[in-house]
Amino acid sequence: MARFIALARKKRLAKKGRQTRWAPFWTVPKIYGAGRRVHPGRHTTVKRSWKRGKTKV
Repeated sequence: MARFIALARKKRLAKKGRQTRWAPFWTVPKIYGAGRRVHPGRHTTVKRSWKRGKTKV
């Protein structure tokens, strides 16, 4: 990647980075109830890592 990243490209990369974060912890009891223990990453729609799955930005 170039040393200078254009603002539009940087904004697209930032959005992709936000999409791969875990969901907030309070979504687990809201969806399943108080007793269920589920990882918050299950509620993330986009599953992507730097190693597998590129963004094509």
